[in-house]
Amino acid sequence: MDKASAHNIASVLSRALPWIQSLHDKTIVIKFGGNAMVDEDLKNSFARDIVLLKQVGVNPVVVHGGGPQIGQLLEKIGKESRFIDGMRVTDRETMDVVEMVLGGLVNKSIVNLISQNGGNAVGLTGKDGGLIRARKMKIERESPELDVPEIIDLGHVGEVTAIDPSIVDTLDQGNFIPVIAPIGLGEDNTSYNINADLVAGKLASVLGAEKLLLLTNTVGILDGDENVLTGLKAADIDALIDDGTIHGGMLPKVSCALDAVKSGVKTSHIIDGRVEHAVLLELLTDEGVGTLIRG
Repeated sequence: MDKASAHNIASVLSRALPWIQSLHDKTIVIKFGGNAMVDEDLKNSFARDIVLLKQVGVNPVVVHGGGPQIGQLLEKIGKESRFIDGMRVTDRETMDVVEMVLGGLVNKSIVNLISQNGGNAVGLTGKDGGLIRARKMKIERESPELDVPEIIDLGHVGEVTAIDPSIVDTLDQGNFIPVIAPIGLGEDNTSYNINADLVAGKLASVLGAEKLLLLTNTVGILDGDENVLTGLKAADIDALIDDGTIHGGMLPKVSCALDAVKSGVKTSHIIDGRVEHAVLLELLTDEGVGTLIRG
C-alpha cells in the first residue's frame, strides 16, 4: 500500500470516530430487505457492517423481509402468489411457506453471514419468547355499491399489538446480534405474517432505539428535480405528501419512519441498500446515502 492510500484510509477512520463515540452503547434497528438481500456482494457488505458496529460498541438489531424468496418457493410448489394493496394474501398453506422461508431459510442465512464475518448472531421469529404479539389485519375498501366499507380478508396477515423487548435486551447484553423474522403470534396462537418495515419501526420505538434504518431499492426521498431530500421533519413530510412528491410505495415506508420518530426514536433513515456498506456510510460519515427524518 502506498503512502497516499494509507493516509486516505487513516483519514476516513479518524473522521468516523465522533460518529462511533456518539453511537456507543446505543441501539440501532435495521430493516434488511430489497436488493441488499439477494446480491451476494451486498449481503456480505451488510454483514460486515453489522459486525463492525457491534465490535465498536453499537447494538444493532436486524429485522428482515423475504418476499421474493417466499414467492420463489410458492412458485416451485405450484401455488400462485396473490397481492392486495401490496400485501400478500396468506392462507394457511402460504403461512406454512412464510414460516419456512422467513423463520428458516432467510433468517439462518443472515445469521450464517454474520457468523462468517466474525459476529455472533441469534435468529428469532416474533413467536420466540413472546417477542411479537399480533392480530389479524383488517383492510377496508370503499365501494359505491355498498353503504359500508368492504372488509378485505388477507388471511394470516397481521399487525403488531405488543412487543416484549426482554429477549432482545438479553441478547444485546450477552454480546449477540438479534436477527428477527417478522412473524407474530395472535391471542389464539395463530401465526401472522407482518410487514418487516412495520415490525422494525415498532421494535425501534419499544427498544428506545437511537436510530431506525430502512434499507430500500431507492436513493431516498426525491424532490421534483430528482435531488435527495434529507433532514426532514413531520411538517416537511406532510407537505411532500400533500403535493404528491411522496407517493406510491414510498408512502408506507415514510409513514413507518415518521411514526418511529414520533414515538421517541431520535432519527429514522430511508437509505439505498443497493450501495455497498450503505449502513456504515449512513451512520459513520457526514454525507450518508439516503433520507434522514427527525422528530
